[in-house]
Amino acid sequence: MRRSEIRVLILRVGGTNCDRETALAFRDLGVEAEVVHTHRVIREGSLPDYDVLVFPGGFSYGDYVRSGVIWAKLVEAYLLEDLMRFVEEGHPVIGICNGFQLLVELGLLPGFEGRSPYPEAALATNASNVYECRWVRLKNVNRGNCPFTRSIPREAIIRMPVAHGEGRFLFPREWEEEYLERLYEKDQLVLRYVKPDGSFAEGEYPHNPNGSFHDIAGICSPEGNVFGLMPHPERAYYGWQLPDWTRMGRPPEYGDGRLILEGIVEYVERRF
Repeated sequence: MRRSEIRVLILRVGGTNCDRETALAFRDLGVEAEVVHTHRVIREGSLPDYDVLVFPGGFSYGDYVRSGVIWAKLVEAYLLEDLMRFVEEGHPVIGICNGFQLLVELGLLPGFEGRSPYPEAALATNASNVYECRWVRLKNVNRGNCPFTRSIPREAIIRMPVAHGEGRFLFPREWEEEYLERLYEKDQLVLRYVKPDGSFAEGEYPHNPNGSFHDIAGICSPEGNVFGLMPHPERAYYGWQLPDWTRMGRPPEYGDGRLILEGIVEYVERRF
């Protein structure tokens, strides 16, 4: 598929944010990107018209009950059939921050045996018990299953910001080791929080900003085309968004977030 033909759908509801920034970043990559309310997509049945689906960050419906769950129930009730067909056809789905929370609530991530009827993990309140908005370092630990990070060398360190109150990735205590082993076996572990020297954060704050189990910042589905992460690539897309660019004299053209969004576009170009 030609890049100019690719259509990206960025869903929104009350409380989502960074949808316009995400659209702007994708448009810079030469694709068509639209921000559309979830209710409109449900009413028109238009999801199959798109090639990429993005659930952006924010605080959907005020994050009442728990983060992402109300939006997830809306999708489950009215959009699930189209969404599952979209996923099964190999189309890329990315959930950023609140979108990651939604994908976990929907049972699409980690999705060890396909979509689970109940959440297999949780994104709980930060261990600091406060909203964390800071830049973090991440290591790409994926062996190639996630097509969106294939242009990032394995073990490479990238930087992106987080902005959340509930980002602590957890498995049920009794299943922690088994589920972690399955993540590694199926190559679903994608991004982990690290310290400035590149070693894993080992839960140490603020390098692991939320207390996530095993320093997990992002995972993908067994098939690789569903990807969720707590950091915001759209907030690290342009070089001028970097927090320390003034020390460089002038900002670079792009930041590390571009690598992930461009990886999605390149995947669609190759696959469809």
